Amino acid sequence: MKFGVPLGLLHPAVWKDVAVAADELGFESVWLPEHLVFATDLSTAVYPGTSDPGIKPSTPLFDAPAYLCWLAAHTSRVRLGTAVHLFALRHPFVSARAFATLDVVSSGRAVCGVGAGWYQGEWDAAGIPFADRGARLDEAIEVARRLWSEPVVAHSGRCYTFPEVAFEPKPVQPRLPILCGGESMAALRRAARLCDGWISMPHTLESIRPQLDRLAALGGTGSVTAHAYELDSPQEAASWAALGVDRLIVRPWRRGRDAVSALETFAAAYGVSPRAL
Repeated sequence: MKFGVPLGLLHPAVWKDVAVAADELGFESVWLPEHLVFATDLSTAVYPGTSDPGIKPSTPLFDAPAYLCWLAAHTSRVRLGTAVHLFALRHPFVSARAFATLDVVSSGRAVCGVGAGWYQGEWDAAGIPFADRGARLDEAIEVARRLWSEPVVAHSGRCYTFPEVAFEPKPVQPRLPILCGGESMAALRRAARLCDGWISMPHTLESIRPQLDRLAALGGTGSVTAHAYELDSPQEAASWAALGVDRLIVRPWRRGRDAVSALETFAAAYGVSPRAL
């Protein structure tokens, strides 16, 4: 089992220290979420499944691939991922360039987690139809794959059209992994058919089973990354693996100021070490 660390659940002031600790201890990956902008009108900000706004407009936002490039300079082994990047909220040139850059400066450690998004306000602010986000994401993934692998690319599609272009440098990884987040049927289909795997929302062993069953029924055979914040014991990791999960994003701390020491305790208990990578 690979273990990742969710930096987005911590204050940005400690992201670097926690990423460096994760790298030195042997955690496999660190992850950043992202939004492009928050609108002050909260009428479109109700998070699915709740009755409350899922955002606070005053929350500081960072460009996740750019921030991960900075963390790449301070680490050497840990993979650097987004959970998740709103790939279709930009032209595919922009996101494809960002992740290619991250992969090059990190010597092949980028993981591109993508999602269609749930928050309509930022799409409205950017002038991009919220209803088209799924189609735009599907097409953007296909375009990025081509930009990352083909010498020259021309494209004419429903959402994007451009003449023949060159795109250099290519990512270091022959196939930069794209993982799809989201738990709708559309997101699971995207994970199974267009991406290299799926990233879950926070789950327990029991609550994730229906999603994994749906993913399997759709033919999903790629990597499965699960946010599992309440592991009971090291033995539980084997139960996740038996379900087909190969990466757990864990949060062993209760207070952010204890994150580094909590990672050290977790690493000792769960057999995390640099040799395991």
